[in-house]
Formats: sequence, structure tokens, C-alpha cells
Amino acid sequence: MRTTVLTLLLTTLLLPLSSTASEFRITAGFSPGESAVDNVMRAINSARASIDVAAYSFTSKQIAIALDNASKRGIRVRVVADAKDNGGQYSAVTWMQHKGIDVRLNGRYATQHNKFMVIDGITTQTGSFNYTSSAIKRNAENTIVIWNEPLTASAYQQEFERLWQEGS
Repeated sequence: MRTTVLTLLLTTLLLPLSSTASEFRITAGFSPGESAVDNVMRAINSARASIDVAAYSFTSKQIAIALDNASKRGIRVRVVADAKDNGGQYSAVTWMQHKGIDVRLNGRYATQHNKFMVIDGITTQTGSFNYTSSAIKRNAENTIVIWNEPLTASAYQQEFERLWQEGS
């Protein structure tokens, strides 16, 4: 009897956690203000296996540190960024490279203007939001995270792989 009650209690407590953990949802954020960067940070912090980032401009220390922290947790992090906008000695991309994050610069296009992340192959973050301090504080930008939707993530993953292969 005690075993049945304990099993029923555990099932009741844990079932909501398991059903919501992989639930499809969409979240949006806007800047100036914190909701855009908060949306990006939630996506990064949700990673369990991998984060692939395609970026035009990358100067946000906050986001770079979050990606470094993810890497330190054992998450595979890869960043492909526009070569013309991120090749400087003091860029966030260079900092991440020095931290051991896999980084490639793509100079094949007049502008590699993508701004997206694929997290764990199932969640996609995208929008107009550049990973920059200006996007957080001064620009009118948007982010959207499509959680637990592998079809969208697969399309973005395919594009990331193409950009990654072109980069150096």
C-alpha cells in the first residue's frame, strides 16, 4: 500500500515536469529594454548539448560570457560570424576564440547578416537582434525563440552548417 501511494505521489509530482519540458512554445522579446536579451539568455541557458550561433555583429559581453559559461558546462558551442565586422583584436568573437569556443569567420558575402541560434537541434532563436550592446540598449530590435520545434530548427541548422563550412 505504501509503495502504491509513494508511486502515485511521485508520478503526480513528476508528470507535469516531464510533459512541459519538451512542450512547443514561442517567446518574443523587444529592445530597447531587457526582454530581447532575456529571451536570448533563456535560450542559451536552456542548452543541454549544443548551441550553434550565426552572427553579423557580436559585441555583447553578456551574451559572450553566457556562451563561454555554456561551453564550460560541456555544451558544444560554435559561432560563425561576419568576417568584416568581427575580425578585430578586441571583438567578442576574438575573446570567445581565446576562451576555446569554436569560431569561424565567413567573408564570402558582402554582409553575412544572419542573427540566429540553434539550441540542441530543436530550438531556434532568431530576429533582428544583433548580439551587441547597442541592440540591447539603443536599437529597436526583436527576438523570437521557437522552443522544441525540430522542423524549424533543422532548416536553421542546415543553413548554419553551410555558413560554417564556408568560414575559416
